[in-house]
Amino acid sequence: MENNEKCAQFLPSPSHSPSPSSSPRFPSPTSQSPPPPASPTVVLSPCAACKILRRRCVEKCVLAPYFPPTEPYKFTIAHRVFGASNIIKSLQELPESQRADAVSSMVYEANARIRDPVYGCAGAICQLQKQVSELQAQLAKAQAEIVTMQCQQANLVAIILEMTQSKEPNNISNSQQIDTTCFLDDNNLASAWEPLWT
Repeated sequence: MENNEKCAQFLPSPSHSPSPSSSPRFPSPTSQSPPPPASPTVVLSPCAACKILRRRCVEKCVLAPYFPPTEPYKFTIAHRVFGASNIIKSLQELPESQRADAVSSMVYEANARIRDPVYGCAGAICQLQKQVSELQAQLAKAQAEIVTMQCQQANLVAIILEMTQSKEPNNISNSQQIDTTCFLDDNNLASAWEPLWT
C-alpha cells in the first residue's frame, strides 16, 4: 500500500492531465499564408536646396520644383544673396503660376549682384540702355545716309533724262536740213545763160 501511494504521488492526476486545447499548436506549413510582397521603395534625390542646406527634403518641398538636383548652382547663387528663409517666404507668398518667374528673377538679380556689388541689376539695366541708345544713333545715321544717297540717285537720273531729251531735237533738226547749194536762184540762172545769148 505504501509503495502504491508513493507511486501515485508521481503520476499525473486526471485534473492536471494535458488537454488537447491547452497543448501548444504549431502552424502547419499549408495553413500559413505567404507574406504580402513588399512595395518597391522609391528613392527620391533631394532637391538642390535641401542638399545644400543639409536637411531632409519632404514630399511637398516648396523649393524642389524650382531648384532640381541637377542645377545646384542656381540655389547656391540665390542663397548667397537672399538667404534660404527669404526665398522660401517669397515663394510662399506668391501663387504657383508666378513662382517660376520669381525664381528666375532672383537668380538673375543674384548673378548681377555678385558681378557688380554696388549697382547690381540696376547697373546691368543702365549698361543695356546705353547700348540701345548707341544702336539707335547708329541706325538714325544709317537711315540719313540712305536718304541722301536716294536723293543723289534721283538727281542723277533727272540730269541723264534732260541730256537725252536735249540731244533728240538737235538730231531731228540736222536731219531735216536740206542742202540747197546745188540749186540756183533766178538771178544766178540768168547770169549763167548770158554768154549764150550774146
